Amino acid sequence: MWEHQSLFRVSAQLFAEGIFNLLDRNLRPEVFLLGLASGREEDDPQSVVVEPASLRYTPAEFGSIKSLAASFEQDIGPRENVYHLHPQDHDRMEKQHWYELVCRATDQTMQQIVKKRQENRRSFCSTPLSLNGYLVVVVVQLAADAFNAYYTLPGKQGQTWPASLPHAAVLEFLHECTRALREADTADNEQPVLDRDYNEVLRGAGRRLMLRISPGNMHGLYDACLGVAALRHEGDEGRGTMLLGRRQHAAIVPVLTLETPVPLRDHRSIRKLLELTEGRTGLVSDASHVFGLGYAVEEGDARYEPLATVHFTNHYGWELRHAGHTLMRVVSNTPRLPQGKVQADNFARVVRQVFPDVNDEGVDYLWELALEASGQSHGTMLCISTGAKPEAERLRRQCFRVVPRPMTAPVLRQASSIDGAVLIEPTGVCYAIGVILDGQATEKGDSSRGARYNSAVRYVSSSPYPCLAVVVSEDGWIDLLPSALHT
Repeated sequence: MWEHQSLFRVSAQLFAEGIFNLLDRNLRPEVFLLGLASGREEDDPQSVVVEPASLRYTPAEFGSIKSLAASFEQDIGPRENVYHLHPQDHDRMEKQHWYELVCRATDQTMQQIVKKRQENRRSFCSTPLSLNGYLVVVVVQLAADAFNAYYTLPGKQGQTWPASLPHAAVLEFLHECTRALREADTADNEQPVLDRDYNEVLRGAGRRLMLRISPGNMHGLYDACLGVAALRHEGDEGRGTMLLGRRQHAAIVPVLTLETPVPLRDHRSIRKLLELTEGRTGLVSDASHVFGLGYAVEEGDARYEPLATVHFTNHYGWELRHAGHTLMRVVSNTPRLPQGKVQADNFARVVRQVFPDVNDEGVDYLWELALEASGQSHGTMLCISTGAKPEAERLRRQCFRVVPRPMTAPVLRQASSIDGAVLIEPTGVCYAIGVILDGQATEKGDSSRGARYNSAVRYVSSSPYPCLAVVVSEDGWIDLLPSALHT
């Protein structure tokens, strides 16, 4: 298609890994390019180009996309005539309409291929971009089980309607790829550049999600919440709830109504009003103004309707929830997926992946220890490694070695009260406490997270032994970092 297509595809793959690894490493993104020749018939062998050429999908599997797109046009039927003042406007609108049909056809084709092959993948396609005689589509695939594990908003979803934070991140990623291709088409060097900061992409995804959730699709809600969370009132952190709904919403019972609604951009006033919230009672906002206090009716009430709420949890921290489900957590202006208590089935799956010799009884035993670690409010780390004994010897100058003994929950609670990791074997035998983990620097780190998280990432990335780190951060985040996903 063009000279630098392989370089762009590799750049897009690394870009996707950097973004989605910050959300959930189990998403395992895979990016490829699809080129549909504009001037060739579908039976022409060169009518479809797949990059990379070694991809498991063949060009022939995408040969009928343009015919499928044309059939969608027939199904739509005659469209309303729209007259434009300039002929180029009409051509541009017609091209955009055709590109949307091609995108829809590509998406349907990918769904059929994945279903036929019984792959555990979710596919997303960008709107085509005309480049050197080809309609270029960027396709990103994510692990379906990991993607579907998160709560999604009900109703329609699409190119501008994200249903979850991972979906919003996909849309933001595809937007960046299309932008880079468009700029390369007009630049002298023709080399697409994907240089946007990963966290900035996630901030864009957070804004997309907030735009979807806000009543009337009001812009600025995300940044308003950032501004409110950054303020203190008389030295105290901001804590409270804000209900999002149109004015006089039937599912919101008013408690106190302001005579003059306060603009949401007035961060200091909103921060002060948060002091009035308590329990179920929160500020009521239409994403533009706050017009009082109220609370949502119970689910069994005839007026009930799932509502979006913003929960300010601490300084620079807040959460977006819908119908009781957490859609995203924002810490220091960085959106992340909700990380609550470790789930038993997910923990067991990861343990069996990293330590295939551990039986069900052993998994239950490690699960009990992980639960105890996850309950530490000050943060801690449990490192499970087949090389716990030699690693305790290697790190003897940066840990407290102990006489080997089976770890129990009460002992773990005491051992994890000091800084550093608790180092145990998959059998549960402990060899060291207060371990300062080392490891080589890696791009898989996250500058927005603390030293505990990043040291664990470095350690499991470079460890010669199969290992699993259970990282509990002081802000309540819980991460499972298995070495198997870093090799």
